[in-house]
Amino acid sequence: MEKDALHVIATRHSTRKFKPEMVADDLLEKVIEAGRRAPSGKSKNTNHFLVIRDAAVLDRLVELVQSEFAKMEITPDNEANIGGAIKLSKKGNYVFKYNAPVLIVVANKKDYGNNMADACAAMENMLLAANALDLGACWINQLRWLQDNPVLLDYLHELGMAENEWVFASLSLGYPDMPDGLPNRNIVNIKGNEVTYIG
Repeated sequence: MEKDALHVIATRHSTRKFKPEMVADDLLEKVIEAGRRAPSGKSKNTNHFLVIRDAAVLDRLVELVQSEFAKMEITPDNEANIGGAIKLSKKGNYVFKYNAPVLIVVANKKDYGNNMADACAAMENMLLAANALDLGACWINQLRWLQDNPVLLDYLHELGMAENEWVFASLSLGYPDMPDGLPNRNIVNIKGNEVTYIG
């Protein structure tokens, strides 16, 4: 079992090209359950998972994200993080979710001290579950970058996000558009992520 878990971790990679078919309900439920079982500070379990499968809603989110980033200018302070999103949005062809048929938005209470940590734990569980289930997935930051944007907040509130919540992460999910239908599972050498043993 340990070897299987470590193999799923070692072979997980982001998928950025998806087939249009909807993810089977049983597989989607397993990915969501993995997120819900993630560790949470003091077991508060305040993550709120918005599972978006409606194509019209996804298209509207793409439009809003592109529109809001296109209003911004690239500066030395933001270039490394959102510069690419701004540049592509100004060109008018920015699909932040890579055309995946499912977007799982992880919101949490904006005034809760462990909001980001809890959301990230859920995200990693879902990414690993997706790989184990032969699904493709990609961590999406754009909604988090716009977490206090009033236009996006209004729309997300319409979709069911609470007034006291912000988006802390989101996940594109679907079947990988690869010749074998499977996600990329090449094991690559780790660069960076320095380790220092003390004692």
